[in-house]
Amino acid sequence: MSSALFVALVLPVLAGAHFYVWWRMVRATTSPGSWWRRAGTALIVLLALLLVAAPPGERALPAPLATAVGWPGFTWMAGLLYLTLALLVGEAVRPLLMRVRRRRSVGDTAPAARSTASEGDGEHPYGTGPASGPDVPAPASADEFPASRRMFVSRVVAVAAGTAATAAVGYGAYTALGPPRVRHLVVPLARLGPQAHGFRIALISDIHLNVLVGRSRTRQLVDLLNGTEPDLVALVGDLVEDADVAVQGRAAEPLADLRAPHGAYYVTGNHEFYSGAEQWVRFVSGLGLRPLRNERVALPGFDLAGVEDASGVDHDDGPDYEAALGGRDRDRAVVLLAHQPAQVTEAARYGVDLQLSGHTHGGQLWPFTRLASLVEPNVAGLSRYRDTLLYVSRGTGFWGPPVRLDADPDITVVELASPRA
Repeated sequence: MSSALFVALVLPVLAGAHFYVWWRMVRATTSPGSWWRRAGTALIVLLALLLVAAPPGERALPAPLATAVGWPGFTWMAGLLYLTLALLVGEAVRPLLMRVRRRRSVGDTAPAARSTASEGDGEHPYGTGPASGPDVPAPASADEFPASRRMFVSRVVAVAAGTAATAAVGYGAYTALGPPRVRHLVVPLARLGPQAHGFRIALISDIHLNVLVGRSRTRQLVDLLNGTEPDLVALVGDLVEDADVAVQGRAAEPLADLRAPHGAYYVTGNHEFYSGAEQWVRFVSGLGLRPLRNERVALPGFDLAGVEDASGVDHDDGPDYEAALGGRDRDRAVVLLAHQPAQVTEAARYGVDLQLSGHTHGGQLWPFTRLASLVEPNVAGLSRYRDTLLYVSRGTGFWGPPVRLDADPDITVVELASPRA
């Protein structure tokens, strides 16, 4: 996204969300001029600045400072989302709480009013009406303390919203930073040779090495991959998140320890092109992974092909399906590695049996996990496009917030099955 577009579209939305959160969490719950209001306002402003600074800080700041800014800044992205959603739910509950609070106030003042009216038989000395005077308090009105009532309700809603948002972010961070789930999937392919029956491809995508996760995360993933005892490992893009090899290369080094009889293969994702795809292709080649850049290799019983990510078009290095898939033996099954699920439209034109992709993160954050299908026809899992099967991994990393909610990270072992076995 260009800087001009960010300023024009994103900053106003962020500013509006921060103002709304400040209004409901700080202004509505504190007294004017109080220490709490000043502290709350300062905290909201600081979090807003960190959120805006975190994305460009990944590349512009020294690594330790980028990490120090990144943790609160990126985490607050998710915090702002869920706090805003919780407060919006609170808007619907607020009128009900106000009515409950009003009834209690009326109930508390009614006995006092009746007691006052009954003193002295409740008559004015001249017999003209209820007793009154400087020593006789008037009945309390239901609206006598509207400001205090509103503040009380605002505090209840703020505490509930803050608790809900904290729980969502906490659980989401635990999920995102924890080990991914290993899934197993059997995929029958009509043209698969019998010698490839039971062939196991360990699929991993979207590791997104960044200022928040590094070498220890890669080591964890490599151990999980090797533990599945695959015949082949396929890394389908977004190994890194917008960083040069000089910055994140060391974090990727454990990939050299991947073990599979037929090797480990790699295709580019959109973030490689944001970072400089050539440097990362050279680097992973040095680690022992084989990049498939619009090409294919023959394996026992099927062909394995790979194409560049679609975003490479903007860098004069896009996918070339003819180079990867043209002129092959149509009696052999072909499995295509392509970062984005949308690339299946071209894959189907070339008779691909199975495409393995990532890119979507499964939506990463609720409610985007439910809305993402409006953009991507297949956000996660196995589906069919014409005669081509498409499997989309949720990936193992995250973009932006270190939070995944309703989209657990995964590694998938795809087991190929032949009807001729």
